[in-house]
Amino acid sequence: MTDARSALLAAYLERREDLVRFFAMRLKSPAAGEDLVQDIYLRIAAVEPGVDVRNAAGYLYRLGSNLMLDKIRGERRSAARDHDWRDSHRTVVGADEVSEEPPADATVAARQRLEAVVAVLKELPDQTQRVFRMHKFDGLSHTEVAQTLGISRSAVEKHCMAALKRLAERLR
Repeated sequence: MTDARSALLAAYLERREDLVRFFAMRLKSPAAGEDLVQDIYLRIAAVEPGVDVRNAAGYLYRLGSNLMLDKIRGERRSAARDHDWRDSHRTVVGADEVSEEPPADATVAARQRLEAVVAVLKELPDQTQRVFRMHKFDGLSHTEVAQTLGISRSAVEKHCMAALKRLAERLR
């Protein structure tokens, strides 16, 4: 461990609680203060050999202040980006804003349909379930599924067809 890193770590351990209180007050959140102090530790752990630190405590507070400013700037950018996105993705008809969300009944129907699909899949043999999930949900090709499971591509196709056939029969 470098001398600078050792000095910073010693100062960090000695002043950790003070750092948490200081940044928790500034950020108006004990959890945010704790997170920021953990980020300070990560930065200390990454200090390069040969770095000259004359005042370890001052370095910690400056580092924390810089991290805090970066966090605040990032939150502002994120809020502005979210606001812009919401503005560009809303629909206004006359004086009324129309929600782009699906109606509640459509959401409930989709959830029930998904539950029915999951129930049918649970009835399938384990290998058929595994093959179908890897192909349809994980997005693997038939060849990738075959290689992963150590079976032929033809077997993968047969398992997928069996699953699709069962789903079609049960979900009519």
